[in-house]
Amino acid sequence: MKATTTRTTRPSGQVSRPGRSAGGVPVPGHRPLSASVRQALIFVAPLIALVVIWGGVKYLFGLSDDVLVSPTATVRSAADLVREGILPGYISASLWRITLGGFLAMVIGVPIGLALGVTRYGARMFEPFLRFFQAISGIAWLPIAIVWFGFTNVTIQVAILYTAMVPIVFNTLIGVQLIPDIYKQSIQTMGGGRLHLVRDVYLPGALPSIVVGLRLGIGYGWRALIAGEILTGLPGLGTLIFEARKFHQIDQILAGMVVIGVLYLIVDRMVLAPVERLTVQRWGVVRA
Repeated sequence: MKATTTRTTRPSGQVSRPGRSAGGVPVPGHRPLSASVRQALIFVAPLIALVVIWGGVKYLFGLSDDVLVSPTATVRSAADLVREGILPGYISASLWRITLGGFLAMVIGVPIGLALGVTRYGARMFEPFLRFFQAISGIAWLPIAIVWFGFTNVTIQVAILYTAMVPIVFNTLIGVQLIPDIYKQSIQTMGGGRLHLVRDVYLPGALPSIVVGLRLGIGYGWRALIAGEILTGLPGLGTLIFEARKFHQIDQILAGMVVIGVLYLIVDRMVLAPVERLTVQRWGVVRA
């Protein structure tokens, strides 16, 4: 007597996903990763890979501590700086400068971009000037800023303001130009004046581009901030890594560099990126 076997066939077109059966029913005991956990993994994975490569290069090539210290030595150096109160003070000083510079760049740059964008020939006339100033790095203004203002916070703020404001102005101008004419005509048909156009059409319509410009400006301004602190010698992360070179403290230099990079990632990914995403969703802009 032959034994009969039962074969279960999966309907064509159905693909099982991890944690789910072929019919889309969740498998007991499997908990899918939440969006926040996935975002955290995406954020942390490259940093872990960088640390692994860093340690591998250190030990694979047998580099001495005078050339490259290990990740653990860098962490110990950062812990010592925190324990002494140096690192928190320098971090707060740098964050305050970039916050103030970014705020001033937005307050000044957005009205300029709107004014250039709403005029018929403004964008065409001033776009070459914006591209010209965009090509000149804010770091290039530091020598003349030092001559004008000395080794002061004003010098650093000038570099941050210039570097962050140019992309904000440029993106605001482009955002205004991309607004369909039908929205402007609708306001004008209902008797709205220039103020209504700015409040109800230009500013909301250009807001996604403004946020993109702000995100770019903060990134550029962050580099200008570090360079400004290095040149002026004022307390900050730039000064931390530059002063460490006098005593050949490779561990402190690398600790400062890691903090600079991680701080920018936190500001960009946890503050600026969510604001950009919410702005895009709110005003109905769809990006491919």
